[in-house]
Amino acid sequence: MKTIQYELADGIATLTFDEEGSPVNTMCLQWQQDLADVTAQVVKDKESIRGIVLASAKSTFFAGADLKGTMRLQPSDAPRVFEEIERMKKCFRTLETLGRPVVSCLNGAALGGGWEVALIAHYRIAIDNPKIQFGLPEVTLGLIPGATGVTKMTRLLGLMGAQPYIMESKLFSPREALELGLVHELVPDAASMRPAALAFIARHDGVSPIAQPWDDKNYKMPGGTPSNPKIAGMLSVAPAVLRQKTRGRYPAPEYALATMVEGAQVDYDTALRIESRYLARLITSPVAKNMINTFFFDMNAIKSGQSRPAVAERYKPKKVGILGAGMMGAGIAYQQASRGIETVLRDVTQDKADAGKAYSVKITQPRVDKGRMSPHDQAALLDKITATAALEPLQGCDLIIEAVFENRELKAKVTQETEALLAPGGFFASNTSTLPITGLAKASANPAKFVGIHFFSPVDKMKLVEIIRGKQTDDETVARAFDYVQAIGKIPIVVNDSRGFFTSRVFGTFVMEGAAMVGEGIPAAVIEQAGMQAGMPVGPLAVMDETALSLSVHVLDQTRADFRAEGGTYIASPGELLVERLVKEYDRNGRAAGGGFYEYPQEKGAKKFLWPELKSLFEKPGVPWSMPDLIDRLLYRQSVETARCLSENVLTSVHDANIGSIFGIGFPAWAGGAMQFIYGTGIDAFFARAAQLADTYGPGFVLTQKVKDAIRSHEPRY
Repeated sequence: MKTIQYELADGIATLTFDEEGSPVNTMCLQWQQDLADVTAQVVKDKESIRGIVLASAKSTFFAGADLKGTMRLQPSDAPRVFEEIERMKKCFRTLETLGRPVVSCLNGAALGGGWEVALIAHYRIAIDNPKIQFGLPEVTLGLIPGATGVTKMTRLLGLMGAQPYIMESKLFSPREALELGLVHELVPDAASMRPAALAFIARHDGVSPIAQPWDDKNYKMPGGTPSNPKIAGMLSVAPAVLRQKTRGRYPAPEYALATMVEGAQVDYDTALRIESRYLARLITSPVAKNMINTFFFDMNAIKSGQSRPAVAERYKPKKVGILGAGMMGAGIAYQQASRGIETVLRDVTQDKADAGKAYSVKITQPRVDKGRMSPHDQAALLDKITATAALEPLQGCDLIIEAVFENRELKAKVTQETEALLAPGGFFASNTSTLPITGLAKASANPAKFVGIHFFSPVDKMKLVEIIRGKQTDDETVARAFDYVQAIGKIPIVVNDSRGFFTSRVFGTFVMEGAAMVGEGIPAAVIEQAGMQAGMPVGPLAVMDETALSLSVHVLDQTRADFRAEGGTYIASPGELLVERLVKEYDRNGRAAGGGFYEYPQEKGAKKFLWPELKSLFEKPGVPWSMPDLIDRLLYRQSVETARCLSENVLTSVHDANIGSIFGIGFPAWAGGAMQFIYGTGIDAFFARAAQLADTYGPGFVLTQKVKDAIRSHEPRY
């Protein structure tokens, strides 16, 4: 067998998972076949067996499903998938009902299908290492745990107890698993596992046949079944609450809830079949493919450094300077200090610098108050931040990041006055969100060591960081910036220089398409609803208020000036012109300035509401609109612009496009990101729909041949 080694010695049958040619064990088709063969052998050898040990020859126990195989599935494959899942579960069931003690030796991570393999055992032993993770992350990939995971976890923990681990994919350490009763024994190291397993088997020698809890005639589900009044009350509202979160775009959590509830009302074997049916339907669906592609394959491509130039050793700066202690600079300072990096936070006055440092107190104090962080750890974090108005503390920084206002002259000034303070071999970064890096690097004495590192606000919550390579930025600087971003616990994407780079440029198309709709006379509430139904975190008008309408106009003015300086003329889009009118004619500058598309009442607890004047100024009662068109406009406009970035070499990979669009812009996760939306829709179908939108709504949706070629050439293959 190519994936499982079988050995029977002294009455102990050992099944060692060891998939040939793979760093991890997966539920590939070969493993499923080998499992069937080894199960048949175990049944044959039953009279000679006192106990069964499940072990791994890899550094982890078991990784789960074969996701590349999953990506090749079509909806027509669902019946075959159902049969395969059922065959695999039959093997699991045979092993656990053989009447012999089965022990899992969990030497490392067991996630998804790997945890379901671990659950075959009556007794689970794990190494006491907090870095090891167990659990069922399937819902985050658009799937459900369908190889007994939902059924068993519900029966082990109850409907309420299992909910975070199934519906929210909450992972847990070996010690947490012990406290939950999901692991039965912890050992200090791998060498201690087999003796512990043999000891458990020995304790059951000659004792009545062992069984799983749910096979005991006295078994009762923890917390009660759906017929329990307390559970029934919760279940009567759960689907509505869930639908409010998923907006009907994410079938996995809904299927998971249905599998839990339906399975809890029937016998164990029937519950398994219910689970298999839901998984077979889900695993062949477009949403699952989109999410697997992006949250597994694309995310792993970034984590493994596929966008990182392979020129420098891995790097972590010891001391980093931040120029500007506003919300952005303060957020970067906190993030660095929380990862143990010495941080110098500088502003023009000591009061401003101190206020920036106080942001770290604001974030950490609630954790201290709730006992989630010790006062000692809080003090250690704050000690990492030096707040100053002076230049001298910046001396010897490995990296200096300017996070000052979006003004070329100001950025040039702070670059020139601090760059010389860098340690030998240090580099300088700008946190600009729109200004081209090549232009900003003109203020630098060493443009090869000048790079864009674009954080998103609020820094402590936003996972993405966009690294921008200027025309003269060298590979070593890009590689070091990549390593720095990973060192502070963020997700790096790498893009080439251009106006707005990737994220700001594509984000601009989303909000300006919404603004254009206002100008067309479509009711603002309808536009916001379209954004929400598309799966964006908030509507385009609300998010523009948060980022400030005045900032959009500032960028527009700067763009016009830049075009004039180059001898050209910038043609503003309908959305840009509408926002400019709101700011310049009606003084609607955004939330921070008191109001934009929305009004923000000052009374405590009062909710924002759309500015009533939008109706009289812009709304046209007779204008036709359809919700599917509005949703498509918001999604297609972003995907078209992303594809243009790819064709212009602003983006160089699909994984950076997808991860960047989800974590930087809020592109819907159900679609798998702005490029995966194209591939998930089908390239030809996307082209046809984009052409329809272009005919009706203008050049923002036009796909040139060059863009179409880029889309086809970057299509992922499995």
